[in-house]
Amino acid sequence: MAKTRALKRRIRSVENTRKITRTMELVATSKLKRAQDRVVAARPYARALAAAIADLLTPELVESYPLLRQPAPPAKGGPARAAVILVTSNRGLAGAFNANLIRTARRRMAELEEAGYVVELHAVGKKGVRFFQFANRELALARVDVGDRPTAQHALELVQPLMQEYEAGALALVDVVYATFKSALSTPPAVLRVLPIEAGGTGGRGDRGTEGRVANYILKPGADEILGALLPLYVKNQVYRALVETAASEQGARRTAMKSATDNAGEMLDILTRTFNRARQAQITQEIAEIVGGAEAQKG
Repeated sequence: MAKTRALKRRIRSVENTRKITRTMELVATSKLKRAQDRVVAARPYARALAAAIADLLTPELVESYPLLRQPAPPAKGGPARAAVILVTSNRGLAGAFNANLIRTARRRMAELEEAGYVVELHAVGKKGVRFFQFANRELALARVDVGDRPTAQHALELVQPLMQEYEAGALALVDVVYATFKSALSTPPAVLRVLPIEAGGTGGRGDRGTEGRVANYILKPGADEILGALLPLYVKNQVYRALVETAASEQGARRTAMKSATDNAGEMLDILTRTFNRARQAQITQEIAEIVGGAEAQKG
């Protein structure tokens, strides 16, 4: 009797857990759709912005903008400070999502430190902030207010001070560690270099683009003034893309994790139900045997 009561309590507990994980799966699915829409809307703008910069850029103009400057390494007298922006989520229950991002950030920081840089960590999201605080790692910035609905203003607040330091020559590079949203099942971590802006391979004004056409524009104001406005916008957009892709990846990872937990709970319920039925059947058989034995004893 005690065994069947324990099995009943276990079955009720697993059923309640399955209801919770199923609800969380549905919530993540709903949020994933909205987050995916933001990612899809951000990508064409980023491509168009990169194409416009590539059409305007010439070798002469590359030397005119600090954001395009490639500083010398620390061993050759260049700035020794580097910044890494780590984007994680504020909530867990998303499988290994945050652990993978933190592992990638630690690996990237180790690589930069081996190259002679002093790395400043800018953590976005509670999971990353708490991990490095627990590890006694000093944080240059800790933001937990971005959440799963990042905006362009959030991106500007993150990268604007870094752009100013880079233009002043006090910062060597800025990398962003984020999750690339490929699908709900594939959200691998990635490292994106946002400063300096990589000008190589983008072509230039008058070069043939990927579609085989020649850019032929009449510009007013001149290309230098337009680039002066586009380059900071491009850096901000890169950080914004990292934020929205990580937000979408978080919901995809949580949906996958909660679906797996729901399926596992269902399998556990099947096993517990079979075990309960066997225990109940054995108990009934034992009671019948005791009744029959008592009746036979009275006859004797």
